Amino acid sequence: MFHWSDRMKKILIVAAAAGLVSLAACNNTPTNTTAENVAESHEANATAYDAMADNTTNATAEAVLENAADVEENKADAASANAN
Repeated sequence: MFHWSDRMKKILIVAAAAGLVSLAACNNTPTNTTAENVAESHEANATAYDAMADNTTNATAEAVLENAADVEENKADAASANAN
């Protein structure tokens, strides 16, 4: 039958404590999730489309660019909803 020596017990306790301390030190919340990054990208695209729509003199092109901006804003909203 195997008997644990006092020295082996101490080593095991120290190793277990070190493992728990290292796990406690982990920060499980990243600053930006992938979904948040995707949402920011879509918001930037929507802003760019809005700016292009404001700068065009063609009514049809303006409508197309505004629709594209709306689509990007919807994608940003969907990605933000998935981030939480």
